[in-house]
Amino acid sequence: MAALTPFNKYRLLLYYKGNISALTLFAQQASGSICFPDALPALSVALEENEMAHNKVSMHPAALVNTINTAWHLNKDLLSVESGFSEQIDAPGGIITVYMARFNVLDPPHKLLANQHCQLKTLPELRGRPPAEMELLRRAYVKVMEG
Repeated sequence: MAALTPFNKYRLLLYYKGNISALTLFAQQASGSICFPDALPALSVALEENEMAHNKVSMHPAALVNTINTAWHLNKDLLSVESGFSEQIDAPGGIITVYMARFNVLDPPHKLLANQHCQLKTLPELRGRPPAEMELLRRAYVKVMEG
């Protein structure tokens, strides 16, 4: 049986957005997943707003960012939580809540992600991901562009 971690029921999307341009890049693991630290389970489906469960107790996304910072040995201010982004995924093991965090750097952190066996990619480069991930990317992009 797998050990319980904060990420059994939570995931993060990591992204970079240029302050001057509209360049938006999403982090992708070597496995292809855009969810961190683990991919969503097979058969996962993004829930619509009217289907989402409203839990009274939830993990704050900052705790998830801190876990990534520690695992990757990052400065504490490199990633910040994107407020207002919280999506739910119906997965075979139960609901998974997905939050988003932004890289707070002037230039895309390609080398930093390469050290973690990850890449930064544009939305068109991420085509072909599973439907739940594609829907997460769509919603994330809307949030980033509206924010």
